Amino acid sequence: MPELLSIRDLRAGHGDAVVIPGLSLTLAEGEALAVLGRNGVGKTTLLDSIIGVTRRFGGQVSLAGRDISALPPEARARAGIGWVPQERNIFRSLTVEENLTATALPGKWSLARVYEMFPRLQERRGNMGGQLSGGEQQMLAVGRAMMLNPRLLLLDEPTEGLAPIIVEQLLTSIRRIIRDEGMATIIVEQHARKILKVTDRAVILDRGEIVHQAPSADLLADPGPLEQHLGVIAKGAAA
Repeated sequence: MPELLSIRDLRAGHGDAVVIPGLSLTLAEGEALAVLGRNGVGKTTLLDSIIGVTRRFGGQVSLAGRDISALPPEARARAGIGWVPQERNIFRSLTVEENLTATALPGKWSLARVYEMFPRLQERRGNMGGQLSGGEQQMLAVGRAMMLNPRLLLLDEPTEGLAPIIVEQLLTSIRRIIRDEGMATIIVEQHARKILKVTDRAVILDRGEIVHQAPSADLLADPGPLEQHLGVIAKGAAA
């Protein structure tokens, strides 16, 4: 598959702190990548650097052969990156439908398609974002990102704080976006085994560097690297 995302020698962080000291990574068109690691190792900083909300000290980020390193976040979104941050960042004072359409870009993902994937959002389309449950807000955040009709979807801890039944519903939707729609996706997630079931490949970060990478199926079959680098997180996810 052709290369979609290229990160070369990225050095990035917040303020004067360098969190990612020199990371290189590529993602092919239609490929799904899991980014794993303990808390505080740079997983979120990596996604934030792709969308452009961190300080870049060096290196390059390219999308479909175009250097986007100097572009602000809104320009990267228009270039084809959909982002669902850990905080969701929905518009709490707008309705569900207004949230979905406020930043929408032309393409195959329309209100009808989002409502078909998340029927609960259609039921709640007149409710304000602040009136939704945590699970509904996460569905809305994913739906809003898809309404940008992106080439690359970034998901930061999409299942965090959600009830198990909502987690399964959300993972089913993410699997459909990846497998049926062929959406290139990068997912940061603590529940390693759950997300490895819907991704093609995984990298494990430590101190902002890739310390292990393998096909997701290999890590599911042999969880040794998960236990080595993630410790109790991987063991808990395997339960």
